[in-house]
Amino acid sequence: MNIAFFLLPKQEVVCFTQDMTLRQTLERMEYNRYTAVPILDEDGGYAGTVTEGDLLWFVKKYADLTLEHTNKVKLTDVPLRLNNKTVRIDANMDDLISLAKVQNFVPVVDDMNRFIGIVRRSEIIDYCEKIIMEQQKV
Repeated sequence: MNIAFFLLPKQEVVCFTQDMTLRQTLERMEYNRYTAVPILDEDGGYAGTVTEGDLLWFVKKYADLTLEHTNKVKLTDVPLRLNNKTVRIDANMDDLISLAKVQNFVPVVDDMNRFIGIVRRSEIIDYCEKIIMEQQKV
């Protein structure tokens, strides 16, 4: 099975850029109610994933940080604890499944490392469930 079948394209994925401020990041994560969001570099490449935990630990470390001052902090200043690995669009299902076991989503890149979308873990689980159900019918 081609992983492109599972791809949620970049246009439909909430992404952050490295030049966003901490305040913009906090507000967009709250608005979209996501716990983890991909970060893109200036060339459209995948640069990492920021999580609610990353933001929480950063704010805890700088307890004197006010909401007003979060406009001065760049997302690149926030240490990221997760290193979500990417797959290329031509990767095989085994690679995708092994990453989905430990990541909520798998970022997908093209052959020039440009971010083209994500595959959500739930899509892979649904696919596996469908195969299991079909095998049980036989």
